[in-house]
Amino acid sequence: MKIVVYSSKKVNRHPTTAHLQYDISSFAECNTTSDLKLQFLEIHLDKTTLALAAGYDAVCIFVNDVCDAEVLEGLAKLGVKYIALRCAGFNNVDLESASRFGLQVVRVPAYSPDAVAEFAVGMIMTIVRKYHKSYTRVREGNFLLDGLLGFNLKGKTIGIIGTGKIGLLTGKILSRGFESNVIAYDLYHNDQAAEYGITYVDSLEEMLGKSDIVSLHCPLMESTKYMMNEKTLGQMKKGAYLINTSRGALIDSHALIGALKTGHLGAVGLDVYEGESAYFFADGSSKIIYDDNFARLLSFYNVFVSGHQAFLTVEALKNIADTTIDNLETLARGGVCQNVVKHNI
Repeated sequence: MKIVVYSSKKVNRHPTTAHLQYDISSFAECNTTSDLKLQFLEIHLDKTTLALAAGYDAVCIFVNDVCDAEVLEGLAKLGVKYIALRCAGFNNVDLESASRFGLQVVRVPAYSPDAVAEFAVGMIMTIVRKYHKSYTRVREGNFLLDGLLGFNLKGKTIGIIGTGKIGLLTGKILSRGFESNVIAYDLYHNDQAAEYGITYVDSLEEMLGKSDIVSLHCPLMESTKYMMNEKTLGQMKKGAYLINTSRGALIDSHALIGALKTGHLGAVGLDVYEGESAYFFADGSSKIIYDDNFARLLSFYNVFVSGHQAFLTVEALKNIADTTIDNLETLARGGVCQNVVKHNI
């Protein structure tokens, strides 16, 4: 099977080494006994680049690649049979169109929930204790503590929206490690929640109204898009903190800006942004940010943004490569892949 891997990115594992393409490195280590032929491209998949998939049996994509109806139709015409997501989310794939054009979609349902959970807690600590501001200030020789006042997480109420593996682990770290009061809202209750020190509440409004910090851990679907909007942001406690390490479009950016401008929110931590595909995973330091909402968010002193790096650990990269290779090998053999995503999910 021949596979073209879109959105292959580089990471510097050590200051003294050359930049290594982490997709190439991790996939090469996991593909030693396979007949899969992988071609890596740094560019995104969209309607302007789908022609590069000609002659391949499968395309392997990441979170910001575009697989809408137009792209899927084009891939099918080129003879592509499989779409392999090397991530858990599949909101960037039109599953109905994929089914209509005879394309099978597979994903990596859980590559390292610990990585994202630990990052989410780290982001909470960063905006609460202002590590990022202290780091910059000290490097400039400024050792004043003005503006660095934080608060203890012990005894604070932290709300978790979405209690899948990542949400559960985030809640566990906060409840067991920091002795926070962790509450959660999810349409589907997880039987392990109580074991992890998490208590469910009856409604989203109740959770938002009680929480000093709210952390988002749910997939992006039609039912969850802009779940944090003008109304729900207004239901949060005045001065509460909001964290998003899940998907950018869970938050209405315009409404978020409004809540920040009025001072209703105390601080925000974002590892994702709804328009991130135009900026993330690339060096834009010499370019202009044309997205006015994004530029405005970056201007707030109490907004901390990172570039969708919560997943980026050695363990996660290995798990992503292992599962993706296994998915593709199963498809190549004509077997039944356990990680197929169907349009009726």
